[in-house]
Amino acid sequence: MTKSSSNKTLVPALITVAGVGLAAGAAYLARQRKGEVKEFVVSRVLEAPAGRSSYTDLGQGLERGGTALAGRAARAADTPANREVLSHIIGIERWGHNRLRMALGQRLPGSGLQGSDSYHAYRPAQDVTLGELRNLLSQTRSGTVDLARQLHSNPPEDGATVNHNGLGPLTAKAWLRYLTQHADLESRRLRGEKDLERAQEEVMPEAAPS
Repeated sequence: MTKSSSNKTLVPALITVAGVGLAAGAAYLARQRKGEVKEFVVSRVLEAPAGRSSYTDLGQGLERGGTALAGRAARAADTPANREVLSHIIGIERWGHNRLRMALGQRLPGSGLQGSDSYHAYRPAQDVTLGELRNLLSQTRSGTVDLARQLHSNPPEDGATVNHNGLGPLTAKAWLRYLTQHADLESRRLRGEKDLERAQEEVMPEAAPS
């Protein structure tokens, strides 16, 4: 790839990440499958910021984010769309737990040598209620914070990575940042009763004059 063509490819990728956030930008990169672009953005958005933080810092960020997550989940209306958002967040974060355990030296059945299993197996069952999803969300985030503490006590070797199916190899610190940012962005899609009422009012036709 020439310098000119590289720049032309990097600009829309950076605009995407800056405009819609990490998780959506990551999805864009995974779809594009342009190795140089993906590596550049992962370095700038995940690895560099995470590398400047300690595991304690990252764990505290996860705790603060968990408080915001719990608040958004508590305000969410009981709709299929909201339950889907929460199931997605929980599934991704549980899947991330598996990868972080691999960074701690554990090898779990079904995950593959470098970590290649899909997140879908980690999602809650389809018939789980909203109340159960709220509890699972809090439990899952507590598990992520605990893994950050384990990584602080037993840090991997410098440069050690574990595979992300879409983004490629990530360090444990980058994984923690990814999980924080992913859940924060996705949880902003949750809608409360008042949001739904407002949306309904906007689509209601005006009453015909009597």
